[in-house]
Amino acid sequence: MCYNLKTESNMKNQLLIILFLINIFSVKSQENNIGNWLIYFGNKDLNSSLNWHHEIQHRNYNILGELEQLLVRTGLGYNVNENNNILLGYGFIDSRNRVIETNEISKVNEHRIYQQFISKQAIGKIKIQHRYRFEQRFIEDDFKLRYRYFLSLKIPLQKTNKKYYISAYNELFVNATGENTFDRNRIYGGLGYALNSNIKLELGYMNQIFNTSFRDQINVICFFNF
Repeated sequence: MCYNLKTESNMKNQLLIILFLINIFSVKSQENNIGNWLIYFGNKDLNSSLNWHHEIQHRNYNILGELEQLLVRTGLGYNVNENNNILLGYGFIDSRNRVIETNEISKVNEHRIYQQFISKQAIGKIKIQHRYRFEQRFIEDDFKLRYRYFLSLKIPLQKTNKKYYISAYNELFVNATGENTFDRNRIYGGLGYALNSNIKLELGYMNQIFNTSFRDQINVICFFNF
């Protein structure tokens, strides 16, 4: 009975912490007009070598849901070995760009083909992932090329119970065409919770740095492997 009461108390404390963090993010976003990204990442192992990646990202200008961008991306991957994967994919991006001078919204559609290589490693309990991506971007009547490098860390918070973990990443975007080589940089930190071996949830804070500006986003992410 004592064990059950202690377990129940711990669960209540953890839930209160999560609700407290959500409340802080919500208040801060309302004060500073911080964006909100709702993200789903899915992965299906077709066999021992092939996998199907798919994702949907609903990106908002603010916490209340003013759409900035809807991104749908998919791809077919091949496992070179246990820790390395190559993938060929396609993405469709529906953007609602805000014109600063008039505050009007300009709708822009993009079709994107991309190739990527993912390499995983572990240092002790820390899981590290490197992702190298090359994009061919068809934006209305324009065509652009872009490189991306993504470095992520996942650190479990407990030695025995690994349900809770810290997630962090940095991603650099470099243009291969156009006048500006630097496109943007994203840095992210969040708290994750593994519901089971197939489903993980994350709540995090991301900062994007552009050439002449920056922007902050709250990220709510669901990972689903099946």
